Amino acid sequence: MSAKEYTRKPKEQKPVIAICYDFDKTLSPTDMQAQGYIQDVGYDVSRFWTISNGLAENNDMDQNLAYMYMMVQEAEGNVLFTKRTLEEYGARVVLFPGVEHWFERIRAYGEQHGVIVEHYIISSGLKEMIEGTSVARAGAFEKIYASSFYFNQKGVAAWPAQVVNYTNKTQFLFRIEKGVLDINDPGVNDYFAPEEIRVPFRNMVYIGDSDTDIPCMKLVNANGGHSIGVYDANTREKSKVYKMMRDHRIKYFAPADYTEGSELDLLVKAIIDRTATNEALESVSYRHKAETEKADREGSEEDRRKADLINALENSSSFANTHAVMKRLRDVEAWRPEERAQLFAIAMRNSQVKYILKDADVAAFYWRLLRETAAPEADAQGVKDILEDQAGGGR
Repeated sequence: MSAKEYTRKPKEQKPVIAICYDFDKTLSPTDMQAQGYIQDVGYDVSRFWTISNGLAENNDMDQNLAYMYMMVQEAEGNVLFTKRTLEEYGARVVLFPGVEHWFERIRAYGEQHGVIVEHYIISSGLKEMIEGTSVARAGAFEKIYASSFYFNQKGVAAWPAQVVNYTNKTQFLFRIEKGVLDINDPGVNDYFAPEEIRVPFRNMVYIGDSDTDIPCMKLVNANGGHSIGVYDANTREKSKVYKMMRDHRIKYFAPADYTEGSELDLLVKAIIDRTATNEALESVSYRHKAETEKADREGSEEDRRKADLINALENSSSFANTHAVMKRLRDVEAWRPEERAQLFAIAMRNSQVKYILKDADVAAFYWRLLRETAAPEADAQGVKDILEDQAGGGR
């Protein structure tokens, strides 16, 4: 059986920011299941969740598997439980103010500032319902990671295909980091050099509302990214974001208001601005690293040793250290013309070296360099003049 060829997102020329969102109570005021489905199968919302959570607790069952089981069971005789039905329920999901236009507007802002902005969903809610929302149908999301069903040949939900809970949410951040988005692609475990990472964690923003988001928030925070807690602007209930702030789970919090000019809008734009500047510096750092590695490949160990000694002499700040470096310099058998030029320049510009040119070990080293120099230039001639003056013209 041949291995499947997975499509992976390549490293971009521009920096990429990945904004990752929980869904329920982050982009929508309530749980998506409570916006039509639970009522249609004859349940009060709180009663449905009480039974579902009890099922999980009494059977050592994942809470998300429990609610998915409940949805399948309670649909019998009430609703046709197909992907299309779930998408139709998703189309009825209410979104927070500004969400409809947020994703394209923030993407455009990033483009104006030389940054590619991508939006991802990482949710314990249902993928099929999220796919039915107006924003998902408009292509807002690069990828939706959420719990989902396997649908049988009749198109009816028969089994969980994917379950997303508290801690396994973090795996999707690693997929986004490396551009390995398919949930079955084992390439997520491959090593990527820092400069080849598509979306470094420092360029990730995680927006969530509660304890279910803490593992992702903690991971993003710990690696230099940005986590934002949101709360309902109508109720202004901030106890959850206060707790997450006290526990160092989030860096910022804001009302779940996605309209232009809102607190959240300005915060995310500031992160984009900062990323644009920071990644310009990172690009220079990676370029210099690559240049150094190329020089190391092309040069010899002896060349690197001599370069280190020249640097040590140039940076010497005490007579004792200068003499110690000089001892190692005298052990080098041959110097290239450009290296001798550097050594002469140091003797004329480093006061520590210039002051002790008269000392026997230093004088002997520089007389040797002068003998190897056919046509002394300014610095070499300056060293020669000092040595001749101090030695009375002798050697």
